[in-house]
Amino acid sequence: MTDIKSLKKTPLHTVHEQIGARLIEFGGWHMPVQYSGILDEHKAVRTAVGLFDLSHMGEFEVSGATALDFLQYLCTNDISKLEVGQAQYNFMCYPDGGIVDDLIVYRLPDKYYVVVNAANIAKDHKWMLECSLIRGSDVIIQNVSERTALISIQGPRSLEILAPLTDVAVGDLKYYSIASGKVGELQALVARTGYTGEDGYEIFVKAADAENLWNLLSEAGKDKGIKPIGLGARDTLRLEAKMALYGNDIDARVNPLEAGLERFVKLDKGHFSGRENLVSKQKEGVKRKLVGFEMKGREIGRHGYKITKDGKEIGFVTSGAPSPSLGKNIGLALVSVEFAEVGTTFQVVVRDQPAEAVVVKTPFYKKAKK
Repeated sequence: MTDIKSLKKTPLHTVHEQIGARLIEFGGWHMPVQYSGILDEHKAVRTAVGLFDLSHMGEFEVSGATALDFLQYLCTNDISKLEVGQAQYNFMCYPDGGIVDDLIVYRLPDKYYVVVNAANIAKDHKWMLECSLIRGSDVIIQNVSERTALISIQGPRSLEILAPLTDVAVGDLKYYSIASGKVGELQALVARTGYTGEDGYEIFVKAADAENLWNLLSEAGKDKGIKPIGLGARDTLRLEAKMALYGNDIDARVNPLEAGLERFVKLDKGHFSGRENLVSKQKEGVKRKLVGFEMKGREIGRHGYKITKDGKEIGFVTSGAPSPSLGKNIGLALVSVEFAEVGTTFQVVVRDQPAEAVVVKTPFYKKAKK
């Protein structure tokens, strides 16, 4: 059993305890898994607004004369396309094409801001430093994770709540963009990004300002249905939107082409870590593919469950859960490519019994267009 005292805590840990969160170990952190309940929190984000503590995520500042060249080697996407104020989803890959981590790169006026997964901060920092020896003769990499807090406000009423609080023109901020300004009296970076499939914003402040920002947003949204959201609902929200989770759907044993995320891999931009193997895999064709599926019955396909077809093992479930928005049990699975077409049926082995499932189009859920 993990000793709670040994776990890392965000600057909002005391707040979570005070408002009755159920806290669990997650990637070395003591984090809220739920407050009012997963279904209630999920519904709040889809219909009104939710507040997320993402301060466990990692942040790096990358600057210096060769910062762009370094990031072009480090990342699979084309960083040179980023204008100041824009953001870009990316992968860092090992030489064999396996994924070190998935991340977002923001371009600021004087540097790049790189946001990585919480459990990977130390590993990613080590990998960045190794890559800097190859392509970063004049690059500065600063790990600012411990002094940074990240709070996200997500849902159809997020703009309505945030706009009056900030001097950033958040209504004009395009998806995957970032701007500097004040939220209340707090200096912040405000990004229109998220991990829920809904419109929303991610706000970076100093760790010391986290509680003030949380309280400000909570107060502003109290009459608009705002609720704190834990890891449980965050997982069902991102699964419905088919947003990959590192450690489940993608990891060092999976490459971006297998994950169906080749649009974030620019093989023609020049050399980057993993490029040669990814070029080869593209030419050969991948042998397996990440697909979405629905269970035909009431069973739930969970992470790690085997998938079979006519008694032969063809893959495994990477993520699975009931979908509160759709009223179905859904999941993602890595299967042999010949079984990846929409409409293909297979069996998920649940408690040693095969349960019928079908490959479906993803994302499972899309927010309503205005």
